[in-house]
Amino acid sequence: MTDISKAGTYRIGSLTVKRMGYGAMQLAGPGVFGPPKDRAAAIRVLRDAVAAGVDHIDTCDYYGPHVTNQIIREALHPYPDNLVLVSKVGARRGSDGSWIPAQSPDELISAVHDNLRNLGIEQIHAVNLRLMGGADHGPSEESLEERYTVMAKLQEQGLIRELGISTVTPAQIAEAQSIAPLACVQNHYNLVHRADDAMIDDLARQGIAYVPYFPLGGFQTIQTEALSAIAAKIGLSPLQVAQAWLLARSPNILLIPGTSSPVHLQENLAAAEVVLSAQTLAELETIAASGVH
Repeated sequence: MTDISKAGTYRIGSLTVKRMGYGAMQLAGPGVFGPPKDRAAAIRVLRDAVAAGVDHIDTCDYYGPHVTNQIIREALHPYPDNLVLVSKVGARRGSDGSWIPAQSPDELISAVHDNLRNLGIEQIHAVNLRLMGGADHGPSEESLEERYTVMAKLQEQGLIRELGISTVTPAQIAEAQSIAPLACVQNHYNLVHRADDAMIDDLARQGIAYVPYFPLGGFQTIQTEALSAIAAKIGLSPLQVAQAWLLARSPNILLIPGTSSPVHLQENLAAAEVVLSAQTLAELETIAASGVH
């Protein structure tokens, strides 16, 4: 059986978790909208993940919407004492499945209560305030003071244990920290999308978790081919290599790979056991060098 504890542990604020977690986005229907084709399979994947030692599930109530959290509740409630549930707020879904900003104070408060109700809990372990970013879906410089202050008040009320932010810049991280303690950051980062290199190192010095999304997002064709060649040479899938590289990159990086397939779940979790050689890491850096932006 895969031993995901080999990747070590880190903390989300006061909560210690294994570095390999599970992302629940793909449990909803196509386009992260509506119910899954096979609800029983979705439930089985969640139970398999927890049985394999996963103690950190990343979710969101606008996945579905509501569907993913309801499946998590059906599969796992009452939750194991060591299971950490992390959600995010800042958007809602249109009737056509569109993603619509929902960042007013009332919308953020309502979203937190939606998460609590659909997960069947009185306090959620951590919530990320997801900023919507610019036209390229990357961070844009804007004040988050009003929104993060709302989140801090919900934390004071005992509805949220730890606070995080997503799709943000270093300036926004500093602004958030001037309002309330910050436990985690979620941004787009991978082998070739390296804009956050300095940010990750700075967060590591502060003991703050960094959770990358899109582990293969933004690769150019030639980079994908190069990664596939390296992966084939060492008997792994490209995704496993990309995840193992992230785990090797910095001790404060937590992974949340998602899947609705039991087979792919085991493949993802196996990346926690991979130790990349110095030669492989050097070869991967040659790919990374062509993708810095």
